[in-house]
Amino acid sequence: MRKMTQLNDENHLQKEKLQAEILTEALPYIKDFVEETFVIKYGGSAIGNNPSFNSFIKNVCLLKSVGINIIVVHGGGPQIDVMLNRLNITPQFVDGLRVTDSATMQVVEMVLCGSINKYIVEQICKNGQKAVGISGKDYEIIKAEKLNAVYRKSAGEAQKVEELVNLGFVGKPANVNPDFFGFAQEMDFIPVIAPVANGADGNTYNMNADTVAGAIAVAVGAKKLILLSDVDGILDKNKNKIPLVTEQKAKELIADGTISGGMIPKIETAIASVENGVGSAHIISGLRDNALLLEILTKDGTGTMIVE
Repeated sequence: MRKMTQLNDENHLQKEKLQAEILTEALPYIKDFVEETFVIKYGGSAIGNNPSFNSFIKNVCLLKSVGINIIVVHGGGPQIDVMLNRLNITPQFVDGLRVTDSATMQVVEMVLCGSINKYIVEQICKNGQKAVGISGKDYEIIKAEKLNAVYRKSAGEAQKVEELVNLGFVGKPANVNPDFFGFAQEMDFIPVIAPVANGADGNTYNMNADTVAGAIAVAVGAKKLILLSDVDGILDKNKNKIPLVTEQKAKELIADGTISGGMIPKIETAIASVENGVGSAHIISGLRDNALLLEILTKDGTGTMIVE
């Protein structure tokens, strides 16, 4: 019994020592980031009652509690697909972008601005912080413009063919009004933004959440843009994570094919944000517990940081 008690005491001391070391490493970063703004995008694939999502919510609330201004932008692709399937509407994609007709747009708005947005707000409030959930429509925070077409490359053996594809009600941010975010900072709440906005033509547009987060980060002069995805960061040709890259190096990695597929628009958003005044952009996995804190408050981080 005495030996067991001694072992438990030693384990407890080791745990406390580790916690003290982590806190000691984090404190200088916290000091530097007080009153700075972080824009954080969280993908729909990780939203739900799971450990990584719960960890994300706790991380966001902790960062807010130490004086960092947090803006959350969320996606919701898997949840949209579930609802479309229930309504017997077949989801369609071109180069990773959802083809959005009128019926699909109604579902997109219902899911993103309704259930997902309010669930995130609810969880933040349950963890001790104030949050307000809105879309780009509210207060006209974002004005969208139609994303007219993308190039689709065929898989033909003789020659690849490029053609214009109409994506329907898919847009991109044309303008971001930063006034609301100043109000949020003054009133000390976390804005939670659904990537839906009106265009000048009066139509409602579905937008890529990464792109929206990047546009907001530039508009508010954010210290950091943090894109939580399902990958650990940028990987080299040997599938090893690259902890730090310049925006120029990131462009080279796209050009030589190291960065490919769905990672390209994500990295292009990160590059554009850094080129337009955001302090740094980060690509990290939203599936790892405490990934947000580890990336921001430790020297080694957990993903890839992109700097000018």
